[in-house]
Amino acid sequence: MTTLLEKFNKEQEKKIPQLRPGDTVKVHQKIKDGDKERVQIFEGIIIAKKHGKGVSAMITVRKVIDGIGVERIFPIHSPALEKIEVMGHGKVRRSKLNYLRTAKGTKSRLKKKEFAVAIAPEEPVISETTEPIITEGK
Repeated sequence: MTTLLEKFNKEQEKKIPQLRPGDTVKVHQKIKDGDKERVQIFEGIIIAKKHGKGVSAMITVRKVIDGIGVERIFPIHSPALEKIEVMGHGKVRRSKLNYLRTAKGTKSRLKKKEFAVAIAPEEPVISETTEPIITEGK
């Protein structure tokens, strides 16, 4: 039996792409300027993911602007977030990428993660003009 709190949390969850540390993302956030509302985009690398998959899940996104590192923490299921786009995946071997805060130059870049996709033909290809090759010996 689900409690009222669990039911409310389920309603608040958004459908989001799978996010992992090392991913380069664009976070579209709604900003209120007086009477107007606009969307601001923050593009960077996810360096941490906290609090699991529920309503309280958060990501820390980092980018460098003019040599200065800027980090923002976004609650994933917040109504202020319009959408999250995954631009690419980085090859990482840990869940928290705090070492990127002090890394400079090429050390601060992550390698791209490449996925091998196997494509098989729908039907096996059989050649109709298959004749045995006969070689005569000397």
